[in-house]
Amino acid sequence: MRHALTAVLERNTTFTADFVTEPYEAGWAAEARWFVRTLALEGDAPSLRLNAQISPDGLHWCDDDGSTEQIATEPGMVSMRVREFGHWLRLRATLTGGDPKAKVLIYLALKS
Repeated sequence: MRHALTAVLERNTTFTADFVTEPYEAGWAAEARWFVRTLALEGDAPSLRLNAQISPDGLHWCDDDGSTEQIATEPGMVSMRVREFGHWLRLRATLTGGDPKAKVLIYLALKS
């Protein structure tokens, strides 16, 4: 029997600088999908660049070489798949543009 779980890591959170989500232990899962819903994106030519990161121990991180960076330039939803990731996951976000501000919801959906 397959198992599934969706974790809400950020809910209506406003960021004004680069950030990473809290690490999520997902060693039991065979696949994962990040969903980032941008509710507001403000500033001078703002963008939100998103990269999945993986870790063997939840302490030391690298970008996942199997997933594609997603870029949000307006409100809406983006998603990225992560497979063969080991044990820990997190999302790294970079805000660019002049005086950027992003209000987001971040979900991590996992399946065994």
